[in-house]
Amino acid sequence: MTGTGSTASPLFLREDEIRRGIELLYFGHSHLTRSVDAILAEQDLGRAHQRALYFIARQPDLMVSELLALLAITKQSLGRVLNELVERQLVETRPGKQDRRQKLLHLTIEGAKLEARLFEALRAKMASAYVQAGQGSVSGFWHVLEGLIPEQDRQMVAALRDH
Repeated sequence: MTGTGSTASPLFLREDEIRRGIELLYFGHSHLTRSVDAILAEQDLGRAHQRALYFIARQPDLMVSELLALLAITKQSLGRVLNELVERQLVETRPGKQDRRQKLLHLTIEGAKLEARLFEALRAKMASAYVQAGQGSVSGFWHVLEGLIPEQDRQMVAALRDH
């Protein structure tokens, strides 16, 4: 372990220990997401665009309603993001197979290239942190994060592993 301070106390549910976890989660997430900011700035896009590209890449032919659930944002916000991605020819929509009113999302070739660049920046940071922590810590980290996900959303998140 590096100089972040240690291992958890046996009294890991004390306020100081919980605050430490919240702080580490905040700063870790902040630094991770900043790793893609320069690439997004080149494209004049934001983090909401990156998240949409990420999940569309993970689940080609994702329905708009499914993306809305994954991102937990308003329809209006998602509409703005998707319209911009479609206008820039990074995302395409097509009608659903059973229900033609459904919009299925997939990345264009250019969208896939951009998402791959963004993912590589994130992958490099995560891989480095994983190596530093070791396999047992990674599994423990996943368990903690899964515990933060509301029970009703866990199935949706678990489904991402199948893609």
